[in-house]
Amino acid sequence: MKIIKQDRKNGFIEVLPEVLDDLWHLSHILKKGDLVSSKTTRRIQDNTGDKLRSDRGVKKTFFLGIKVENVSFHMFTGKLRLTGIITKGPEDLIPLGSHHTLEIKLNTPLKINKYQWPKWAIKRLEEAIESSKKLSAIIISLEDDVATIGLIRQFGIEYYGPIIGSIPGKRVIDKNRPKLVLEFYKKVVEAILKFDSIQTIVIAGPGFVKNDFLKFLQEKHKDIAKKAIIENTGSGGRVGIQEVLKKGTVEKITAENRIAHEIIAVDELLKEIAISSSKIAYGKKETINAAYAGAILKLLILDKIIAHENLEKVMNMVENMNGEIMIISSEHDGGKQLESLGGIGALLRYPIS
Repeated sequence: MKIIKQDRKNGFIEVLPEVLDDLWHLSHILKKGDLVSSKTTRRIQDNTGDKLRSDRGVKKTFFLGIKVENVSFHMFTGKLRLTGIITKGPEDLIPLGSHHTLEIKLNTPLKINKYQWPKWAIKRLEEAIESSKKLSAIIISLEDDVATIGLIRQFGIEYYGPIIGSIPGKRVIDKNRPKLVLEFYKKVVEAILKFDSIQTIVIAGPGFVKNDFLKFLQEKHKDIAKKAIIENTGSGGRVGIQEVLKKGTVEKITAENRIAHEIIAVDELLKEIAISSSKIAYGKKETINAAYAGAILKLLILDKIIAHENLEKVMNMVENMNGEIMIISSEHDGGKQLESLGGIGALLRYPIS
């Protein structure tokens, strides 16, 4: 995520979402009543006399502004849609006051106007920008004795390699072959260790080399193996890396990692409830009282609650008291469990009753 322009005094920020995670962050930042504008495509009725075109209309692309009524993010397809009333656009093409859905696209600027930008929303933007500096995943494409590494960065793919071994062909009888295979695998591991903070490693390629390499990691480098998964591709090298990207494997794993983090947080709250801990609050009334008392250490709040209820004041109070805020997706079991508790809960610094 990049901030292109901003005027916080007047509630204006223009951002450029670069990866799917940016759309996920935006789905939690945007809310009902926000004014947003972006490039969109809409089918316009054609009046040229061509009956076929007149029936179907003509697709035209232009900038359109809406007042948001609904925010919808589909986690595994990565689509962010904003539905609302049209507030600005080419009046010769679209009637102001009618409804439209903006589908927010990657690498397309989005202008956002809020009456007031809360601290938690600004922090969310900063988190998205900061995450662009981290390497969330790498793809290792293996074929015979050649390895190519794709570094998944927010701006795209950065290639590293190829790393080449000296392994004789399978039909060649060479007693040194096992030793040469190990040396090749070690070279690949040395390359992996050059990169910090890798969350996910996708080992891809045709044939069985990728499986043998994973077995090597499980025996010699268990810490790396824990982050690794296998993905079948028809080719090695950069073509194999592109195959993995087209399958959406990396995005799915990233989403699953985030879900796991959220589920752990909800589970922590449920465990405290199970032992009748006095240092928890759940449900809207009880949690708001805890916020006013300055007692919240960690606030868990369902994404649907933010979209439909005015809880910004509570969130700002928690942040002002150095509490942590975690927005929980309603699209997984952890979110459903939190929803059954009223959609909001908190771990407290001290009992309030």
